[in-house]
Amino acid sequence: MSGAGSPDAAGRGEVAPEATPGAAAPGPVGAPPADGSYAGDVTPREAWDLLAGDERAVLVDVRTDAEWAYVGVPDLSSVGRDVLGVQWQHFPTGERNPSFLAELADAGVGEGTPVVFLCRSGVRSVGAAQAATTAGLGPAYNVLDGFEGPTDDQHHRGVRGWRADGLPWRQG
Repeated sequence: MSGAGSPDAAGRGEVAPEATPGAAAPGPVGAPPADGSYAGDVTPREAWDLLAGDERAVLVDVRTDAEWAYVGVPDLSSVGRDVLGVQWQHFPTGERNPSFLAELADAGVGEGTPVVFLCRSGVRSVGAAQAATTAGLGPAYNVLDGFEGPTDDQHHRGVRGWRADGLPWRQG
């Protein structure tokens, strides 16, 4: 997702977070699902620490191209990385992307590659993590609350998630 967009976190005068010392690979929050369908859930901060501390780790944003363009994307440039954008569902139909796993494989995601999946609110990314695990990729993690988080009482997003946690992002 490089090359798109406006100012990144540094361009807005924000300071990119540092990786937590000694946090090369955080474990999932709580236990993985009982069915073993994916490695587990991580908070946005734990995802950041994993991505900053493990050069093999990959952040896959499974939102739609419209969401990338109009809402924004995580920015990993301060740790010398790019975000891999692979849609889980196509916009505007919501149809599942039949080449999702092939696109991951083409990008070099394989067995033993820690892969962190992120969507808007942490729902689609669970399905992506499950599919990756079933295909033998990963360990695959889901980012709790996604990029924007759930809606509040006024049906607005932004109280929780990647952006609300102050992690680097840029307008798509």
